[in-house]
Amino acid sequence: MKNHEIKKIVKESYGKIADEGCCCSCGCSGSSKEQIAKSLGYSDNEIKSISEANLGLGCGNPTALGEITEGMAVLDLGSGAGFDCFLAANKVGKTGKVIGVDMTEKMIKKARENAKKYGFSNVEFRLGDIEALPVEDKSVDVIISNCVINLSPDKQKVFDEAYRVLKKGGEMFVSDIVLLKELSEAHRKDKKLIAGCVGGAVLKEEYLKLVKNAGFTVKVLSEDKEISERQYDGFPLESLRIKAQK
Repeated sequence: MKNHEIKKIVKESYGKIADEGCCCSCGCSGSSKEQIAKSLGYSDNEIKSISEANLGLGCGNPTALGEITEGMAVLDLGSGAGFDCFLAANKVGKTGKVIGVDMTEKMIKKARENAKKYGFSNVEFRLGDIEALPVEDKSVDVIISNCVINLSPDKQKVFDEAYRVLKKGGEMFVSDIVLLKELSEAHRKDKKLIAGCVGGAVLKEEYLKLVKNAGFTVKVLSEDKEISERQYDGFPLESLRIKAQK
């Protein structure tokens, strides 16, 4: 399947989620979005305080992994309705800034509406592709991403772009789905699995190699294998949580 076809599948799926406000991609398995968020390490207060922004689409909590402090510039790759951006915004404060990038117009619209609703003036949402970030070179301190890079057909470009926009010494905190065994060709071409963070995922070893190829020093923070049964119907995968430093 060609790259533009994959992106079309992803865009259409997440546009529908933005319209309906439901978590029908990235491993719901019948759980509510609140249940999913809680299982990934978000607190009740975080979930309730910005409930409209939580679509239950993640596979981790990168804002908890990330060493985000006041005054920082933070970038979220695949920001969706803004949930992680708003949590990061609380940490960077009025002197900091958070930028969310997403390729789905409807998600950007929803995120901007949420920012207005919840009163976040230090968050900006930009329409764009994470393989070609609409962000200046060496302009951000921390990058976060939650279960999004697996959806990209060219992951090397994503990590190369992340390296470009980070300041020297900057860090990237990622929660993402990686495979523990290779999928069948039929699973690779399944549209629901592609949109559901499975069909486009790569093996863990390949994923880590791509990050290192971009120039990062990589540290594996944790691996959640149980997520396979909780959210992904037993597919041979895990949620990999990493810290990558420039």
